Amino acid sequence: MSLRINDTAPNFTAETTHGTIDFHNWIGDGWAILFSHPKDFTPVCTTELGYMAGLEPEFAKRNCKIIGLSVDAVGNHAKWADDIEQTQGHRVNYPMIGDTDLHVAKLYDMLPADSGTTSDGRTAANNATVRTVFVVGPDKKIKLMLIYPMTTGRNFDEVLRVLDSMQLTANYKVATPVNWKPGQDVIIAGSVSDDDAKAIYPDGWKSPRPYLRIVPQPGPAKS
Repeated sequence: MSLRINDTAPNFTAETTHGTIDFHNWIGDGWAILFSHPKDFTPVCTTELGYMAGLEPEFAKRNCKIIGLSVDAVGNHAKWADDIEQTQGHRVNYPMIGDTDLHVAKLYDMLPADSGTTSDGRTAANNATVRTVFVVGPDKKIKLMLIYPMTTGRNFDEVLRVLDSMQLTANYKVATPVNWKPGQDVIIAGSVSDDDAKAIYPDGWKSPRPYLRIVPQPGPAKS
């Protein structure tokens, strides 16, 4: 099954380091980040999991949960967490999914259907495509997918920035320009007519072109 933005995130039940979860129930009424890894005890992923552990309070401020996935057993995840804490300085407190039967990896189109039903004997190299970040909204729709090669560490500051943008644009009829950061100017959404925009922004807007209407960011800026 090929997944696209605005598709419903496939639901699943899985064992995690926090016990058995139903993914949609676990998300609840907030946002969630599911990020996957090809194998436990791999160097790049060790740095990523540690960095996300350090960022977890920032995601929590935004009503966003974090959950990791690796195609290994939950018991291995617990041992890996010790390595992560010792080398990266942050304890992984968010759940990690054990996907030994490859069910979730295949459900999310990260491995082909003919990949078998066990992680036994598989290496990071043949699991290399299990390297996707999914951001899921409160409506259980996929809002973002980022896919990285195995040798390139992911930029989770960027994921936090995109989450800020998506939460802002979900609440206000605006879009964010290139390299936008919280507190910077935004663009009035194209779906808003000039007449409606005048009611929302009585002080007007900067408009270097008729289709490019720039206003200060509405609502509180994240800190």
